[in-house]
Amino acid sequence: MADRFPRTVYDADHEQLRATVRSFIATEVAPHHDDWERAGVVDRDLYRRAGDHGLLLPATPEEHGGAGVGDWRFCAVLDEEFARSGYAAAGLGIALHNDVVGPYLLDLTTDEQKRRWLPGATSGELVGAIAMTEPGTGSDLSGIATRAVRDGDDYVVDGAKTFISSGQLADLVVLATRTSPERHRGLTLFVVEADTPGFTRGRNLDKLGLHAQDTSELSFTGMRVPAANRLGEEGEGFLQLVRNLPQERLSLAVTAVSAAEGVLARTLEYVAERTAFGRPVGSFQNSRFLLAELRTELDIARVFVDRCVELHARGELTAVQAAEAKWWTTELQVRVADRCLQLHGGYGYMREHPVGRAFVDARVQTIYGGTTEIMKEIIGRDLGL
Repeated sequence: MADRFPRTVYDADHEQLRATVRSFIATEVAPHHDDWERAGVVDRDLYRRAGDHGLLLPATPEEHGGAGVGDWRFCAVLDEEFARSGYAAAGLGIALHNDVVGPYLLDLTTDEQKRRWLPGATSGELVGAIAMTEPGTGSDLSGIATRAVRDGDDYVVDGAKTFISSGQLADLVVLATRTSPERHRGLTLFVVEADTPGFTRGRNLDKLGLHAQDTSELSFTGMRVPAANRLGEEGEGFLQLVRNLPQERLSLAVTAVSAAEGVLARTLEYVAERTAFGRPVGSFQNSRFLLAELRTELDIARVFVDRCVELHARGELTAVQAAEAKWWTTELQVRVADRCLQLHGGYGYMREHPVGRAFVDARVQTIYGGTTEIMKEIIGRDLGL
């Protein structure tokens, strides 16, 4: 389905990468995705192959094995293509690695930490994750209870995290801990290597959708983390987390629009071929009106999200704008997937059908990265309410 509105956010270099990503998905993802869905996790070689193609952390300086390209739009192209392809579960881990974990490793690390972690994270030898959510704490970062207590050159960490994407594969975990009772100034971030004694991976959680993307419970019991693994100073964690949330939420908005565009394009092909009462399903007025509504809403969402990407590339995207983009587009993605499934009839309810996978994969989008309700709260407060 061609773009009806000319896109100005990308240039020739971005489009060259888009062609590379499409080829990568066709050869390295599509043939294996059903197996990964059954296994509940992608083959970790996917990250190494992505690293070989230059698809991981493009902003990594050349001396650490990267391209030294700080333009986030290259990551956005990767997010778009994985989402549009329908293989969102495989793309989620890579988006998490690039868009969420990447800024912590690139922007908050010392030179010594960069030397330790960036080469492996850029080559795909090291897979990244971030651990904020706890069994009793979701979107409220100030409620984090996992404790880190200074003991000489180490911190002793005790606590638990849940719903951690890439929890089974992760080699490096950006861990949010509490180092003092102060709600906001008491949080501190560490990078934890997965082989650290006291670090335990729990079960790979059985999710409604995104079956190929591993999501885990993590626990920490008397885990000693060197002070040399701390990101920044004690008490800076809350501000560090908040600073990086707009990019995470924009990444989710980018994937939401692209995934919805992909399922709509496949649905248009289906309703043109599938017949009922001797005529194509798409020829009925109800079908035409519904698809016209979805297409219009997606055009509107695409223009807005592209504008947000442009602002972010210039360092001008605000937290409120990111919240608006995140809640609106993810709710739209869920609605598009639901209506497109309906147009497929009984076939859409089959797990092996792409529209069925798109339906279940979409549902979490309005929850993680900050729920729709939290996004509206952010926007409402900005209104002075």
